Amino acid sequence: MADKDEKKDDAAGGGGKKKLIIIIALVAVLGGAAFFFLKPGGDAAASPTPTPTVSHAPGPIIQLEPITINLAGGHFLKLGMALQASAEVTEEVSGAKALDAAIELFSNKTIDELATVKGREKAKEKLVEEIAELYEDQVYDLYFTEFVMQ
Repeated sequence: MADKDEKKDDAAGGGGKKKLIIIIALVAVLGGAAFFFLKPGGDAAASPTPTPTVSHAPGPIIQLEPITINLAGGHFLKLGMALQASAEVTEEVSGAKALDAAIELFSNKTIDELATVKGREKAKEKLVEEIAELYEDQVYDLYFTEFVMQ
């Protein structure tokens, strides 16, 4: 009689033990994968360190007052920027060269040139390059705090 009872248990509830073992194995595999891919200080090739745009170490941020730049066709651009000085800079960085470069770059651009994401990104990248040249090792990065066209 014991044989009949064991067969009934295997048929009715034996799948529960198998499911439990499969679930435990799946959790172990997923946990191992999560640890491998998400562990802090992982492989440098897997998570590259972002490189500074302009210099080596960040310093204080200099917030520039937003300016309005005339675009072609009676439109205008309200542009706000912030310069992050390099840690090595001992004097306050003036934003005048950055503002002049922005005015020079964006003046008389058409709204169509800046209306697409690609056009805006291209213009912003060009300004970042010019700021890097103008300020050499004084500026670590450039941030756009406002970019509104009308």
